[in-house]
Parts: sequence; structure tokens; C-alpha cells
Amino acid sequence: MTSHTTTATAVPAGNKRSRIIVASLIGTSIEFYDFYVYATAAVLVFPALFFPSADPTVSLLSSFAAFGAAFVARPLGSILFGHFGDKIGRKKALVATLLTMGIATVLIGALPTALTPGWEILAPAFLVLLRFCQGLGLGGEWSGAALLATENAPEGKRAIYGTFPQLGAPIGFILANGVFLILATTLDAASFQAWGWRIPFLASAVLVIVGIYVRFSLFETPAFQAVIEKGEVAKAPVARVFKTSWRPLIQGTFIMLATYVLFYLMTTFTLTYGTTASDVSVAAAAAEKAGKPFNPDAFVPGLGYLRNEFLVMLIVGVVFFGVFTLVSGPMAEKFGRKKHLIWVTAAILVFGLLFVPLFGGGFAGVMALLIIGFSLMGLTFGPMAAVLPELFPANVRYTGSAISYNVSSILGAAVAPFIAVALWQLGGGSTVFVGIYLAAMAVITLVALLLTHETRDVEYNGNIS
Repeated sequence: MTSHTTTATAVPAGNKRSRIIVASLIGTSIEFYDFYVYATAAVLVFPALFFPSADPTVSLLSSFAAFGAAFVARPLGSILFGHFGDKIGRKKALVATLLTMGIATVLIGALPTALTPGWEILAPAFLVLLRFCQGLGLGGEWSGAALLATENAPEGKRAIYGTFPQLGAPIGFILANGVFLILATTLDAASFQAWGWRIPFLASAVLVIVGIYVRFSLFETPAFQAVIEKGEVAKAPVARVFKTSWRPLIQGTFIMLATYVLFYLMTTFTLTYGTTASDVSVAAAAAEKAGKPFNPDAFVPGLGYLRNEFLVMLIVGVVFFGVFTLVSGPMAEKFGRKKHLIWVTAAILVFGLLFVPLFGGGFAGVMALLIIGFSLMGLTFGPMAAVLPELFPANVRYTGSAISYNVSSILGAAVAPFIAVALWQLGGGSTVFVGIYLAAMAVITLVALLLTHETRDVEYNGNIS
């Protein structure tokens, strides 16, 4: 795609800056809240409730496998909602993604567990199905929110406006884990295990209603209006994007790879590693107290933090995620998307090689790891809402950016927790191989960035293939 000088964007009547911010931010906050509620439960309660086994590691890996079902669904969601987003508009597609994700989340909160007589097989099967629906909704949500923000952005501020939907990730994480933390500290272990974990899922219904109300008040974006006026609406957006923009699809997929791996290592693996007992005798005593089976031969040591204690540490780290997401927008505008991301990805590579000394540095080392990791996450995640859409022309932009974003989720996020646990076991409790894994993914992203042109000055709202 050839670069052109950007022309000023006229924001249509009604789509005021405040409305754009709220509509793009609230949707992704709700979507990521739903997603993180599941991610947290996948570590804390789902292994025992939906995948009971004599081997806790088998239960955990089974829970992670169900967690990964959403990532299989996300590319399908990107195709489905991308098709409608490029055919009938961003607004309608965004309402549909929110409903899909929200209904699935509420139903998970009402689902019987595998410990319920007669539900031994049905419970995990329905959990995977609803998790698949969560992924379907999220597969179309991100791109729509990114386009809502960037296609309404004034000249020279696409990366800044693009940070609005990206803030949904840290906000959703803090909300989800904050709710779990409150429940875990106000309920005893038995009540939390029996019914307390359901509350965050059921509470999602209120957030979804608010999000739908806000999005119904929007006008269509200028870019899609231009597509309609020029009669360039793609009849088959998926076929067209693969025919005309296959190279950006590949580039965008691998540009996101290191971001996804870093994100899910920081949020999912660290919680597992941080809350696993550091000594086999401690783990055995805890299992006996909880009335759970324990296999000492399968035990792999972790850091031994209390669950609530480590959740607080994670929330502190995620605050830095949010701060540096905001910082990344102006940086990507000043230095260009490509240069900014190359330097951040190089820093992620170095960070991966520091896993062992940081994890082994006691409380200070672990907090440093969380703060550095989440700060890098903000710096790399923030500009993506501008970078990926800028790779594609307006009439296939929803589909193209969604497919790249979500195929990368399979290559990165879907397998990251599973691979990390396997590498942690291979290292006998050491995280050296986990860090090397992150560094290797950063190298792949660096190659993709070096092979991709700068997108800061591409013609955006008037560019149609």
C-alpha cells in the first residue's frame, strides 16, 4: 500500500470527542472484564470445579485448554463481525459483539459444575462452548472499537485516539480481579468455591446494558460513510482482503505476536507460578487441608505467594499497563509507529532474558518484573489500534485488522499459558525457558516490523482498495 499525505478528518455531527472516548473505551473494558473474569477463574476455581483430577497439573492444563477455546473462536469472530462491519457499518457490528460476549459470560455464571450429579461431562462441554462464544464476540470487538476511535480521529492523532479502546484491557483486568479479590477476602473458601465465583460473571449483565446504550447513540464513522458514498462497499470483504491485502494480513499477525505472548505470560502464567507452593511439603499440607489429592512426583515449585496477595501485586502492575498505554500514543505519533515498536520489542526481548534473576529476587524482584513487564505491555499494546487498521484500506479495514489481530491471538495468547506451564515444568521450577520463549517471539515480531513500512502518514479515511 502506498503512503499518502493524511487529510483532516471531519467528525460527523453527534460524534463528539467525549462520546467517541466513552463508546470505544466502555465496550473494550466490558469485553476484557468478561475475558479476564474467565482467565482468573481458569486459574483459581475452574480446575477443581470443571476439570477435577487426581493430578492438579492435569486439572490446570485442562482448564487452560478450555481457556484456549476462545482463541480458536476469535478468528472466526473476526471473519463474521468483520464481514458485517465492512458491509453494514461499524456501529451495528459493535453492538452485536457486545451482546455475544455478554450473554455467554452471564450463562457461565449460571452453569452447573462437573461436581453436580449428571453434569460430569456436560458441565465442561458447555463451559468450552460458552468460552467459544466469548471468543467469537471478542474476535469482532477489538477491531470495531479501534476503528470507532481512529476513523473519528483528527489529523495527526490516530495513535492517540487509538489508545482509548486499548485502555479497556487494563481497566477490565483491574475490575475483574478487583471483584475476585473482594469476594475472596469477604467470603470463606468454601463459599467462594461453592457460589462466590459466579458473581463476577452474573454482574457482567449490568455492564453490557450500559455499553449497548452508549453504542446505540453513535453515528457511523467518516471512513465507512465515504465507502458508501463512493459505492465501494465490498461484496465479500474476506475474499477481497485476502486477494488485495494478503501481505498486510501476514505482517499484522506477526507484529502482534510478541505483544500477545507478553500479555498472557504476565496475566495468566505469573498468577499460576506466583501462587504455586515453593515447597513440596507445603503443597502437600495445603492439599490435605483442602481435602484434595496430591501427587508429589508431579509437583513443580512456584513462588508460594498467597492468592490474594499476588492478585494485589498484579493489579499494581496493571496500573503501569494503563499509564504506559496512554504514553504510547503520543510516542507513536512523534517517532512513528515502526520505530517506536522496534525499540519496545527489543526491550521485550531483553526482558525475557531477565525472567530468572527477577523472579528470584524476592518480593522486590517480582514486583520489578510485574511493573517492567506491564509497562512494556502498555507501550507495545497502545499503538496497535492505529497500526493494524492503517495497514488496510477502508472497505476491508474491519475484516483485515480483525483477522490479523485474532490469528495472532492463536499463535501467541492461546498457546502461551500452556507452553509456559510446560516450560516451567521442564525447567524443574525455573522460568529460564519461559523467558527464552518470550525472547524468541520478540525476535519474530522484530523481523515483521523491519519488513513493514511506516503507516503514520498513510491516507486513511479516503483510502479504498
